[in-house]
Amino acid sequence: MVKVKYLILGAGPSGLTLGRCLKDKGIDDFVILEKEDQAGGLCRSEDVDGKPLDIGGGHFLDVRRPKVCEFMFRFLPEDQWNIFDRDSKIRVEGCEIDHPFEANIWQLPESIQEKYLDSIKRAGCITGEEKPEKFTDWIRWKLGDEIADNYMLPYNRKMFSETLDELGTYWLEKLPNVSFEETLKSCKEHKSLGQQPGHARFYYPKEYGYGEPFLRMAESMSDNIVYAGASSLSLKTRTVTDVNGEEYCADKIITTVPWESLKISDASEDMTKAIGQLKHSSVEIRYVPKDPGSKAHWIYIPDPEIPYHRILCRCNFLPDSNGYWVETVKKRAEAYAGSDISDNFAYMNEYAYPLNTINKRQCMEVILDEARDHNVIGLGRWGEHEHYNSDVVIEKAMKLAEEL
Repeated sequence: MVKVKYLILGAGPSGLTLGRCLKDKGIDDFVILEKEDQAGGLCRSEDVDGKPLDIGGGHFLDVRRPKVCEFMFRFLPEDQWNIFDRDSKIRVEGCEIDHPFEANIWQLPESIQEKYLDSIKRAGCITGEEKPEKFTDWIRWKLGDEIADNYMLPYNRKMFSETLDELGTYWLEKLPNVSFEETLKSCKEHKSLGQQPGHARFYYPKEYGYGEPFLRMAESMSDNIVYAGASSLSLKTRTVTDVNGEEYCADKIITTVPWESLKISDASEDMTKAIGQLKHSSVEIRYVPKDPGSKAHWIYIPDPEIPYHRILCRCNFLPDSNGYWVETVKKRAEAYAGSDISDNFAYMNEYAYPLNTINKRQCMEVILDEARDHNVIGLGRWGEHEHYNSDVVIEKAMKLAEEL
């Protein structure tokens, strides 16, 4: 049995950052277990059609966390990144308008604008109706029927769940907030107003995919990484067995992998039940070697007749590259069979997005509290089952290193 002070499960952004920060503090008594043969998790990249393609979907480095950027620039210097002002679009009503929708209604034909403005004016949050508990009702209450029916509901059905009312509403408060007054003013002045979405400005490598700095981070502590995924976990003995049968015992275990992927031998009935209720979506990335017909960095596609929910226009943020990739949830990816892109490069991410189901918060409280009682800590998108971006999990890992 291998005995260490810290055992980190998963060499994605949060696991790698935690390991690197521990090493920076002179702590070398740790091991990172990784199931893939390459580090980076959902931020890995592969060469496709002569240039890198991010196989975990679209990931960018937000400028709003300078300490995170400074940390990342240690592995890929700042002069090797381009900086962009976000250009994201929504394809709706036969048009392509900027995101968020309610701030850019003015970009639609004037004949269509009126119905959206009238719908927002009658939304429950404007007329003083009580905030509803169901997801679909909340969307209508917040944004009105027109945006709900033509964008938010079809898009979220494609990306998350056919039964949207399985989702909670607690996470929707992070949506960009644009008041009716700002929406009306934006239509009069022909400019976007209100809160901007995340990644309003972001970095992306000039010559590499987004996975490159994480590869370099892994190389900087290669002696601490074992490329064999965790298979089972004993909370009481803080012992992990990897897929090769090797056993590891640690003073503390930090897991960044999905709780559902671990066989936990001695969890309570409540914890086991809570883990069983967690849900996630699986997303396929598929490359298309064509001009996307847009200058945008990415495009949201709510049309239910089109399999994919988002396009990432690689050629618009990676110099001298071609084409774009589409993101499609697993059950909709079957639509590509026999199509003209069915033989294109594709990669399925079994664990792509944690789903914010109604009882998720309660489930995670049970899981994380019991785990911490045994010196097992959940970290990052999967350890905390939160839809965190990479810059967020890096920041959280840096803070955890300080606490440890």
